[in-house]
Amino acid sequence: MTLLEGPQTLGRGPGFWSVFALVIAAAIAYPSFADGYDVGNNVYFFNWIFMALGLSLIWGYGGALSFGQTAFFGVAAYAYGVLTINLGDAYGLTLFSFVAAVGVSALFAAILGYFLFFGRISGVFLGIVTLSVTLVLERFMAQTAGPQWRIGEARLNGFNGMGGMPSLTIPWPGGDIVLFPDVQLYYFTLALLVVVYLALRILVNSRFGNVLVAIRENPERAEMLGYDIRKYQLAAFVIGSSLAGVSGVLYTSWGNYITPASMGMTAAALPIVWVAVGGRSDLTTTLVGTLVVLFGFQALTVYGSQYALIVMGLLLVITVLVAPNGLIYGLASLMSGRLRRRNAAREGL
Repeated sequence: MTLLEGPQTLGRGPGFWSVFALVIAAAIAYPSFADGYDVGNNVYFFNWIFMALGLSLIWGYGGALSFGQTAFFGVAAYAYGVLTINLGDAYGLTLFSFVAAVGVSALFAAILGYFLFFGRISGVFLGIVTLSVTLVLERFMAQTAGPQWRIGEARLNGFNGMGGMPSLTIPWPGGDIVLFPDVQLYYFTLALLVVVYLALRILVNSRFGNVLVAIRENPERAEMLGYDIRKYQLAAFVIGSSLAGVSGVLYTSWGNYITPASMGMTAAALPIVWVAVGGRSDLTTTLVGTLVVLFGFQALTVYGSQYALIVMGLLLVITVLVAPNGLIYGLASLMSGRLRRRNAAREGL
């Protein structure tokens, strides 16, 4: 429990975990009171949180601003599409494709990250390189429309995108369980999200996380203390990028479709907004902030689509100027500070 409540994450004690349990219980009960569309819509929101948590690890804890999350999202999504179209969904092969596709994105991140961090690229230049890689991938995939652009039975289809890949299936006696975008996929994604969130809390509160934060605060001092900062940065980059790959596979399984637009300029910028608004240096505020911004963005898209991206841009500017640590993070810190003062006053009485 110590690592779950370490200094690198907000929220500790029976009060926090009681609220956490209540939220999970409400999320489990939710499909019983909602229709299929709303449940599937929430699966869509859950899918993006993995990418945001990965960016929080890379940027918030490691101090390396990356615009490459959507690149790894797209790589894993296309890998999943190619694998499932060629292998099919019998015998739970889609789960193998899930793991293999995330592995492809992790390998790509390891190769790119090696040249970035061992080449001592940092700061704004790291952001420029990762954004360039993302846009190059988007442009490349957009021009794969011809019949020659195929891998086995899977056609890439250029700007129109790849479709027809099967949903995730779980092998089960009596017949495979298809995780179509309703209750089954909702529970699968929710369970995976809880596991990833708790695992990341343990990771960032471990020795690895403490060293990563030290590198963020002062890389020269951390290196003088004997830490090879390149290895820590690379490890965080690979883990965070793999989580973007998880988002890519879940999204593709949810919609049975993926297009190069998922790696475009707009798509690459949105995760920065989610994480910045929530609070990049804390996993919980990143998670909450991502959900809040996604709900708001969808509402704006439905009722005022021409203003949605403008509002997102203004929200990012306001966050940077007013609450650089994140709006949700600022509110959480304010509330926790008041609770501590109230408890101290009671103890004084």
